[in-house]
Amino acid sequence: MTLEGKRIGFGLTGSHCTYDAVFPEIQKLVAAGADVIPIVTHTVKQTTTRFGAGDDWIARIEEATGNKVVDSIVEAEPLGPKKPLACMIIAPLTGNSMSKFANALTDSPVLMAAKATLRNHRPVVLGISTNDALGLNGVNLMRLMATKDIYFIPYGQDAPQAKPNSMVARMTQLLPTVEHALKGEQLQPVIVERFLDEE
Repeated sequence: MTLEGKRIGFGLTGSHCTYDAVFPEIQKLVAAGADVIPIVTHTVKQTTTRFGAGDDWIARIEEATGNKVVDSIVEAEPLGPKKPLACMIIAPLTGNSMSKFANALTDSPVLMAAKATLRNHRPVVLGISTNDALGLNGVNLMRLMATKDIYFIPYGQDAPQAKPNSMVARMTQLLPTVEHALKGEQLQPVIVERFLDEE
């Protein structure tokens, strides 16, 4: 499956500690010929953390993709009817945004773009990063896993002893997940021993 010329939305939500793992995957999409449209939540744009300032992350993603960031719901809505995406990626997807997406709450540009893409029956690829995947958010995770046109970057517990409810996607498998999703397939296995990646 070639990505040459395909318009792919790339949504970032507020898991700031995961951005460094995500940016090489954005570069791989661009190198594969995709036209990557960056989309961010208000949290990404407005928050400064020990992992960097929002403005700096915006500048980096615009430089990496060559496209201006979509940072409002008004700008994101046309990605459904007027400017459809071939695929929408959200990576990292926080537990907060995951719970909203699973319950049809569309209060950010990223979630609007995902909703617009589902409306067109195009794939939405999720790369989760949440401390609550095996806690109260577990029901939302399973709801999304059972939803048509939604696919997951393989994920697993990243620190089972220190954070037993936490699960994070193996971001290095983003590109093959997208390639499979465009064919209507879930990359397998979808549950992996993620904590072993750090050893």
